[in-house]
Amino acid sequence: MKELTERQKEVLSFIAEYVNIHSYPPTIREIAEYFRMSVKGAHDHVLALKRKGCIKQDDKRPRTMELMQGKEADDDTTSLTEIPLLGTVAAGRPILADENWDGSIMMHHSMLRNNKKYFALKVRGDSMCNAGIMDGDTALIEKQSVVRNGEIAVAVVDDAVTLKRFYRENSRIKLQAENPAYKPIYCQEVRILGRLSRIIRFY
Repeated sequence: MKELTERQKEVLSFIAEYVNIHSYPPTIREIAEYFRMSVKGAHDHVLALKRKGCIKQDDKRPRTMELMQGKEADDDTTSLTEIPLLGTVAAGRPILADENWDGSIMMHHSMLRNNKKYFALKVRGDSMCNAGIMDGDTALIEKQSVVRNGEIAVAVVDDAVTLKRFYRENSRIKLQAENPAYKPIYCQEVRILGRLSRIIRFY
């Protein structure tokens, strides 16, 4: 197997997710803008992915990248994992969220922990902006029912879903925003759906 670098894995995941969302591949410039690198740097990564059998591309035409699958694909290419996208989570006040399948995103296996399950949610609101979580981001969530103090969690409060930093106090639970404009949410009971693994953003 032709091993990919960490950045190549990220670029491959980005291409796969972009195709999944838009139904066509990104341009070299869009890859460069997403990763905040030079166009030449993005081109070099795409060339490396081609050499390693992860994608194929017609160099004379834009938006012709294709992920290699099946027998043609390198083993590393086929290790992209489909993550279900389940509605919206509030990074502001809690809002009701439809826990229905709303598409999917593709992630390289190296970005996921072994034997863990994941789902993704679209972020709405700005209460977690000081933690680098913005309105419109996609939150990759590792499924688990328990989180440690200080971790950012997806929590259900009164049948509403929200993304906040979790703290268990002596007689209550505090869900803390990362924006001083928002007050903490205090509650006696909360159901944890998972903890934040990473944020995915398109520019």
